[in-house]
Amino acid sequence: MHNKNSIIALYAISICVLFFTSCNNPPQSSAVDIESQVSVRELKSDGSISRLISTSGTVLAISNVDLNSEISGNYRLQNNPRTGQPFRLGDAVRRNELIIRLDDSEYENNIRLSSRQLSLEIAENELVKQKELYERGGATATQIRNTEVTVANAQYELTNAMLNLEKMNVKAPFEGVIVNLPHYTPDVRVSSNQPMVSIMNYANLFMEINLPESAIEHIQPNQLVYITHHTMPEDTLKGVISEISPAISSETRTFRGKIRINNSELKLRPGMFVKADVIIERSDNAIVIPKNVIQTARGNRRFVYVVERNVAVMRNLVIGIEDEDNVEVLEGLNENDQLVIRGFETLRENSRVRVFR
Repeated sequence: MHNKNSIIALYAISICVLFFTSCNNPPQSSAVDIESQVSVRELKSDGSISRLISTSGTVLAISNVDLNSEISGNYRLQNNPRTGQPFRLGDAVRRNELIIRLDDSEYENNIRLSSRQLSLEIAENELVKQKELYERGGATATQIRNTEVTVANAQYELTNAMLNLEKMNVKAPFEGVIVNLPHYTPDVRVSSNQPMVSIMNYANLFMEINLPESAIEHIQPNQLVYITHHTMPEDTLKGVISEISPAISSETRTFRGKIRINNSELKLRPGMFVKADVIIERSDNAIVIPKNVIQTARGNRRFVYVVERNVAVMRNLVIGIEDEDNVEVLEGLNENDQLVIRGFETLRENSRVRVFR
């Protein structure tokens, strides 16, 4: 019985000792010692960001022509001097280059080009003689004026003859590409007003757009536009606003405009449906960060974490221009700050961190 009481007494004393020891030495929180693994990016103030208004539409060639035969004649498709072969679809042509000739000997003879050239030469010689006689008193001013009329008429007739003769030739009116070339059997006789060739110059394109009424204060001529197409996701072409209508449609609440596009490398083709992003605001030499690293607190306060001496520090942000993926930071971050871009989800103010590159 005595031994049993002694054991109980010792047990009670042990519990008391443990109790008072724990009271005098409270356990330390292990959370302070845990290091969160994060990745950082050193910030630079050399970023660029733009605010955009997006629209879409079909691009068309600025220069486009369909040439028909002006006379009837035997069809003669000419050779491309750069390939040595007859012209074909997709060939580039130069201004005034002969593509098709329509031969008709009877038509050519009726023009009487040589005769009209001789008539002009005779009239001009007669005018020279009349002027010499007039200086010696052998001709009147009226005679000279009549001879001048004869020269002018002869010149008109020769010019008309040359224009009629030129109707036998189908030439490119501007530099471009053959986009349509109907097939005719060589030397077959074709009648007048038949389609001969279609030519486009699409080194420059235009695009008609409709923009919302709310954007009219932000749109002005010569404003930069980015052009993209799904077939060339890595390429962005540049255009400018070339025309703007001041009128708002009462039905659609939109206004019309035109974009001129530089397509010098011919990456776009007429008829393609493209996306156009009009730049209405742009900032260069800015601190730009990804949207996905920004967190939101009460009151729509936006913040990120930066690392200072292996500790996470919260920074409240003032945001400027935003695009789909990034934002401009006006206040809250500085150049050379170490922005946490991965591992920020579980951080708290003054959390200890370990940086992994």
